[in-house]
Amino acid sequence: MKELERNLGLPSVLAISIGAMIGSGIFILPALALKIAGPAVILAYLLAGLLVVPAALSKSEMATAMPEAGGTYIYIERGMGPLLGTIAGVGTWFSLSFKSALALVGGVPYLLLLFDLPLKPVAVGIATVLILVNVLGAKQTGRLQLAIVVVMLAALGWFAAGSAPAVQSANYADFFGKGVGGLLAATGVVFVSYAGVTKIASVAEEIENPGRNIPLGILGSLAFTTVLYVAVVAVLVGGTNPGSIAGSLTPVADAAETTLGQAGVVAVIVAAILALVSTANAGILSSSRYPFAMSRDKLVPSSLSSVSDRFGTPVPAITLTGGVLLVLIAFVPLLEIAKLASAFQIMVFALINVAVVAFREGSVEYEPEFTSPLYPWMQGFGAIAGLFLLTQMGTLPLVGSALITLASGIWYFFYVQSRVSREGAATDAIRRQVGRDALTEVEELSEDETHEVLVALTKDIDEARERSLVTLAADVARPHDGRVIVVRFEEIPDQAPLTEQTTIQSSSDISFETRIETDAEEFDVDITAEEIVSHDTKHAIVNFADHHGVDTIVAEHEPLRLRSRLFGDPIDWVVRHAPCDVLLVDNLGYDAPERIVLSEDEGPYAPLAVSIAEAAALANEGSIALWYPLDHDRTDQQQCTMGDYQSDLSEILSVPVHAESVRPDGGQLTRPDLFIRRGADYRFRNVLFDERPSFPSPGCTTVTVYPRESRQPALWRRLVERFVF
Repeated sequence: MKELERNLGLPSVLAISIGAMIGSGIFILPALALKIAGPAVILAYLLAGLLVVPAALSKSEMATAMPEAGGTYIYIERGMGPLLGTIAGVGTWFSLSFKSALALVGGVPYLLLLFDLPLKPVAVGIATVLILVNVLGAKQTGRLQLAIVVVMLAALGWFAAGSAPAVQSANYADFFGKGVGGLLAATGVVFVSYAGVTKIASVAEEIENPGRNIPLGILGSLAFTTVLYVAVVAVLVGGTNPGSIAGSLTPVADAAETTLGQAGVVAVIVAAILALVSTANAGILSSSRYPFAMSRDKLVPSSLSSVSDRFGTPVPAITLTGGVLLVLIAFVPLLEIAKLASAFQIMVFALINVAVVAFREGSVEYEPEFTSPLYPWMQGFGAIAGLFLLTQMGTLPLVGSALITLASGIWYFFYVQSRVSREGAATDAIRRQVGRDALTEVEELSEDETHEVLVALTKDIDEARERSLVTLAADVARPHDGRVIVVRFEEIPDQAPLTEQTTIQSSSDISFETRIETDAEEFDVDITAEEIVSHDTKHAIVNFADHHGVDTIVAEHEPLRLRSRLFGDPIDWVVRHAPCDVLLVDNLGYDAPERIVLSEDEGPYAPLAVSIAEAAALANEGSIALWYPLDHDRTDQQQCTMGDYQSDLSEILSVPVHAESVRPDGGQLTRPDLFIRRGADYRFRNVLFDERPSFPSPGCTTVTVYPRESRQPALWRRLVERFVF
């Protein structure tokens, strides 16, 4: 496939970036913002320029790391994933198309001051010429943009210098008359004036020496344009009677007539037309690269990524963009649409800042030639400030942005999802952070000084099964110098009275306590035994654990029947209400297990499960096998991150650890001696079907761990774990 040529130098880069900004932002919006903020509109332009700095720095950094056509789409798609990349690509493409159309239609009123011409036909004609220029080549586009910007800036410079003597301080009276609210609202309105500052990154693939020219072009054009905006608006406000230009369609021309006469009006008209044409030209150039880049990533049909052998430009992408532009000019009222696009642009700027954090914190290859200063504070400020400004633009822009987002999301799920399996750097960064948090919790559990374990016997079981539960409890308590309490709970009918003499009188009862306490020396841990008779076993277990400050309850687990699932199961109730951790045991024996398997379906291994597995391995000189389901749908990055997490986990444990990927059929895996897993989260649990890992039956004793409420991950974290792992 033919590649784009690098033939845009720094002058063309500056010209494209400045030309993409200077347009409606200075020739149309000041009159609207003046009605909102009064003379403080001057500060609104300065504040908006400052708030764009984080996005400018972030985009400069990412553009030098990934100098590819597509700009914003590329960075958000690579950083945040295909879904947000699709939303950003489609939304920014429409936003630039809207802005280009508005610039052309907004420039015609200035032309009508000299000639009696029909508005829309003239705008359509100019748009057609610009589309053809873009088809001919980016080099020709850059040269045309440079010529336009030079002439435009000369005219604006003359207006500012010539009007400065007419400035009267009285026109700045009551500077903050509209209050801080008016200033912020005006800042939100004029923010779009700077939207073009980062658009040069969309043609980064065609820029010479991108590591130098991209940051210089973006930051240089932003600084220059901010100073120009503030100077022109200050003269505009100070050189006219208060309120005389508020709401005007041609505010700069009106001001020039007052300060410079007819010659000034002509100069401003020329500058306005050139500025708005240059905005449209830059918009066509940059917006056409979005479908081009998205096509190369299979987010839109592949035909949009073809480059003409004759012209060296993406003709299909330019043609599609041009067609949308012509339709907008001819049939759609653009002012409100432009506001909607501006609101979405603010959202995109916020995502740009977040994308930088994703790249830096993730594990994908990311080597920018330019790095943003004050990371990550600069990016955090930019994201929060952008979302705050979005709230100042009213309800309609917010609703419109939501609709654009919804439409893009529908396109992703119906077209893109089946064709793309990539994930963004943010997903990997979140996955790694979740893994680090889980490792920290494992280390914290190992530092617990005391540990009291309650073995709750709720039914008659043989001595072998009883001993298995006690042995497991002893292994759990021993590393923390803890003790084990073995309690036999007996439930009697509600009609039977409970007295201090209510006990279970039989020879087996005597042998129970004697047998348990006799075995204490063998287990090398303090063990006591007692019996409790109650009308409600589940409440008795929880009350005992609460009264004695128990850390862990060990009990046998029984498969739940349908009736139990529908109307409640006693052991499930204990799990939900216990003030401590609960270990439910599918008891097939516990005879010095050496091969201990720790399993997980999704997310990192539960810290409590890791702690139990380590204790069992330490007590029996065993090893831990980390099972994780083999899923061919997982990306290479997912597999790599999971491998790194398992490696880090093995380093902090004091027993031998190795990882094993497991197929659903079990493959040739060796049967474990003890199988430990995370219990089903009751916030996700199905009433009728018990959640089980996607592993084959282990054929050995299984311990299902349920951490106490204070150790359970928040609902949002479990959702994140399920999403990223």
